[in-house]
Amino acid sequence: MYKGRTVALFVVVAVLVSSALTMTLTGNWSLVSSSGSPVSGIFASMGGESASKDDLNKIETALNLVKKNYVQDVDQSKLVDGAINGIMSALDDPFSSYMGKKTAEEFTEQIQGSFSGIGAEVSMENGSVVVVSPIKGSPAEKAGIHAKDILLSVNGESFEGLSLNEAVSKIRGPKGSVAKVKVKRSGTASALEFEIKRDDIAMETVNARMEKGGVGYIEITEFSMNTGQRFKKELESLESKGMKGLVIDVRNNPGGVLSVVIDMAQRLIGKDKVIVQVENKMKQRDQTVSKGTAKPYPIVVLTNKGSASASEILAGALKESANAKLIGDTTYGKGTVQTSFDKELGDGSLLKITIAKWLTPNGEWIHKKGIKPDIAVSQPAYFSVAPINKEKTLKYDMNNEDVKSAQVMLNGLGFAPGRTDGYFDTKTVAAVKNFQKSSKLTVTGNIDAKTAEALEKSLIAHIRDPKNDVQLNRAFTEIRKEIASPASNK
Repeated sequence: MYKGRTVALFVVVAVLVSSALTMTLTGNWSLVSSSGSPVSGIFASMGGESASKDDLNKIETALNLVKKNYVQDVDQSKLVDGAINGIMSALDDPFSSYMGKKTAEEFTEQIQGSFSGIGAEVSMENGSVVVVSPIKGSPAEKAGIHAKDILLSVNGESFEGLSLNEAVSKIRGPKGSVAKVKVKRSGTASALEFEIKRDDIAMETVNARMEKGGVGYIEITEFSMNTGQRFKKELESLESKGMKGLVIDVRNNPGGVLSVVIDMAQRLIGKDKVIVQVENKMKQRDQTVSKGTAKPYPIVVLTNKGSASASEILAGALKESANAKLIGDTTYGKGTVQTSFDKELGDGSLLKITIAKWLTPNGEWIHKKGIKPDIAVSQPAYFSVAPINKEKTLKYDMNNEDVKSAQVMLNGLGFAPGRTDGYFDTKTVAAVKNFQKSSKLTVTGNIDAKTAEALEKSLIAHIRDPKNDVQLNRAFTEIRKEIASPASNK
């Protein structure tokens, strides 16, 4: 819920697009014809010329019939956009999408590393808006949005039947305004509601520090265009200080630009070792091999279910080609590659299309499976607890999900309610009174809005304290073991 290092609430513009900064390729991946009309170019890329003309005529006939006969005047540009959205929807691929001019511009800004919004990367899956990952340090993460959450509505407006772009446009709004987002979460009986304050940020994608014992720590929040150089600078700085082992944290990192992650991997993987394999629709594989030099120190990579796409490429490459150890949770499982066509449509709009799948150095396709860690470590339950509904006061003898959330929070903060099943018993009353007393609140044993807010605020501070990050501390423990081992020198 309240991941560490969360301070401000923002919305990442990529939410507007389809999946997160899904890997974007540049180069000779030209699959869409640039000749003729936008629609004819798309169809020409799909099959034979005569068949594509028939299909194009069918679409044009449908457009003309609607324009001529529909009971109200229609905007032709909206019809065309709708037709293209329909084409992309028919692919049944959450990572392929159409973006109008404005959304395309925002997507480009995201790739370059500047963002606006609530801070969650999303995709459309089976007609639902699904979170790929909340961005680290974002409002969505601080509010408690998780990977795999299904977004149902914002400010009372349902997303049912909407395209991804339409849903996201409702999430967006003026800086400082509040988005009340309703969420369906696996394992939770009723929908959850989160209040998320919108804002704008320029995201810092690389954070680094040196821990005691020569342990370097680098957190990568996303693979934007500026991430590679930032990573190079921080890595060289740590090495100049005598780093003996490195922990790379890609938890809740939704991915990014393929060329950037390849460049970063080469700084850690020995020459001629495979970084990633890309397989096109003809089943032809292209291997990218490292031109770098293997590091003399051990590496540990931290992952969770919000580590997706390019994060998984880095994790898989370091695991299989640099003997790195993976610690944390199984990753998201996004094994496809997208490229953006931003010139072919001729009006500033953009198509993002899945053009290949990627495989780990050993040839494993991790799509919808993820990469399992070498050492599975989950955060305590209070890291993912749902927020408390503050409209009702919770009292003795109640039994519901909000009481359960409060008990999990109390337990995480050391107030020992004795149970976390949602029943408000006498021990829970005592735990609430002890918390209220320690927080200088009116001692009632009931959980009103003030007590609920104080609980959540205290929990955020608790989680932000690195000493309570179980996964991170296990990573530091393991890397120190590696440093102490004679076999740590590669």
